[in-house]
Amino acid sequence: MRAVSEQAFLVLTALVEGAKHGYAIVQSVETLSGGRVQLPVATLYGVLDRLLADGLVQRDREEIHNGRLRRYYRLTDEGANALAVETQRMAANVRVATTALRARGVRTVPAGGMA
Repeated sequence: MRAVSEQAFLVLTALVEGAKHGYAIVQSVETLSGGRVQLPVATLYGVLDRLLADGLVQRDREEIHNGRLRRYYRLTDEGANALAVETQRMAANVRVATTALRARGVRTVPAGGMA
């Protein structure tokens, strides 16, 4: 499996919680990234189209809310497995980089920003 983009990684992570519609995915991605990643709607649907084509997400249902169509997406089992593989790949890369930086005398900060 190829590595996924940060945006796709965060969309998959947002869908671990359950099926969500587009705006809820955008909000979850912003929260998960601590506000660092803000997905414009056009970008979100491009990411979702790629994830759909790869079988990592699927459409869950549609409903009308305030006169507008809401399309919900959910993570597939293949998507959950791909997210797990990507998480392990990223963690391994972090370990390699942390070891190299420490060997150079650069102090690294653990996730969460606490030393």
